[in-house]
Amino acid sequence: MHSVFLLTGSNLGDRATQLSACIAALQNRAGTVTASSQVYETEAWGKEGLPPHLNQALHLSTTLSPLELLTVIHDIEHGLGRVRQEKWGVRAMDIDIIYYDDMVLNLPALTIPHPLMQERRFVLQPLTEIAAAYLHPVFRKTTAELLSSCADPLAVMPGNAGER
Repeated sequence: MHSVFLLTGSNLGDRATQLSACIAALQNRAGTVTASSQVYETEAWGKEGLPPHLNQALHLSTTLSPLELLTVIHDIEHGLGRVRQEKWGVRAMDIDIIYYDDMVLNLPALTIPHPLMQERRFVLQPLTEIAAAYLHPVFRKTTAELLSSCADPLAVMPGNAGER
């Protein structure tokens, strides 16, 4: 079994329902979700003026290879209404592979660890909840250390799982 950390997010539609549906789809198609952070409401990163996201970090145990998992993730995103039109635009569902075992992978379709995770508080804060001591295989820093040195000023606040 492979140990994978994912970040899920939604800023379109019923965000909380989307996150729950995502977990169910991952359990059904990709493996076993063994841990999850609380849900966080986060400001949009990379583009101003977008609605806030609900984000959640997940730990997944899977037998899928990284590219097989990516294919399943894209299918799940599509099934939950994701349309890829604009980089950093609104999205019904976004699922990012953050870590896959201690693998370092640089392919045109997939980079592991996620190449911008260390710059994004909305990734690091929920991930620290379930993987604080996990060592980044390139930077050789724990997730908690990456969070403590993250300069991202955007707000990441515990959110309730329901819509406001």
